[in-house]
Amino acid sequence: MGRNGQGKSRPVYSTDKGRLCPDCGVVKADCRCRLLQGDTPKGDGIIRLKRETKGRGGKAVTLVTGLPDDPAQLKDRAKALKQRCSVGGAVKDGVIEIQGDQRELIKSVLEAEGFTVKFAGG
Repeated sequence: MGRNGQGKSRPVYSTDKGRLCPDCGVVKADCRCRLLQGDTPKGDGIIRLKRETKGRGGKAVTLVTGLPDDPAQLKDRAKALKQRCSVGGAVKDGVIEIQGDQRELIKSVLEAEGFTVKFAGG
């Protein structure tokens, strides 16, 4: 029996491959479990903007969380936001990262699209 009496034990990390999906055991980046189940996490309908500098050598990035988009739409929305702000950025784990402190501009863009937007953090 595994921990907590679950009866199954599956690795979640491999030193060769990195993080593994706990459900199917495939590399997390290649896993399709959540896409097949349609199990994307649903938020409370509020988009949160956060300025963060951790692990970036003191450089600020704006994190956009809570968007109800699927990964393909999220990538397209990130591209549009990066173009609107004239900066770079990325999508990581369902969170859009935009370089610099772009919270005010992103808030106005998302509110124009009909989203409820709040600033998170300090």
